[in-house]
Amino acid sequence: MHRLLFVFMAAAGASVLGPPRKEASRSAAAPCAAPLQWEGRWVMYDHSTGRNARASVSYDGLQQRLRVLQRNQKHAPCQRFFEYIYLYQSMVMFQIDQKTKDCSKILLTEAWDPFDIPDNSTFEDQYFIGGPGDNVEVQEWSDRKPARQHETWVGIYTLKDCYPVQETYGKNSSVTTSTRFFNIQLGISDPDVFTPPSTCQSARPRRMAASDC
Repeated sequence: MHRLLFVFMAAAGASVLGPPRKEASRSAAAPCAAPLQWEGRWVMYDHSTGRNARASVSYDGLQQRLRVLQRNQKHAPCQRFFEYIYLYQSMVMFQIDQKTKDCSKILLTEAWDPFDIPDNSTFEDQYFIGGPGDNVEVQEWSDRKPARQHETWVGIYTLKDCYPVQETYGKNSSVTTSTRFFNIQLGISDPDVFTPPSTCQSARPRRMAASDC
């Protein structure tokens, strides 16, 4: 379970994050333990803007670090592409322009929230993604509680190795962001990706605009 600060993002009856679910064929005793270090890619869909943001990701749960490298989409004129380095033990985030290497240093205001399934999560369902001969079994969890009408988070993780597949967040009865994960590899191939470039020694204290237009 993880909430990000940069812009790219039930019980019986209607749910803000989807239609009523069929009863799970199997129940889960407890959430699985997600990997603490991995690299991969994600697509984050912002439901308020209708835009997808694609990025390569390095995730270090041991040292509470996250590096996000936005992927250049040629069909997005005027858009600037950034590298983000989140260092939660220092409570700072660096935003680096991939083209100019200009750098902003922003103070983080929310605590580290890892990509995992919290121990107090509610088991929702277990099913296969795909079809016969080509599928993966996953579990779906949420933060739904009996006293609350809607969940605000739904996470889908693989059953075998507990890799994140999708996380969806909602707020005020509306879905805000949906993030799909893929091409995950365990470990960090280059720990230096969490080290800001030298241009960040004179970083500005304000976030850079996402567009030149």
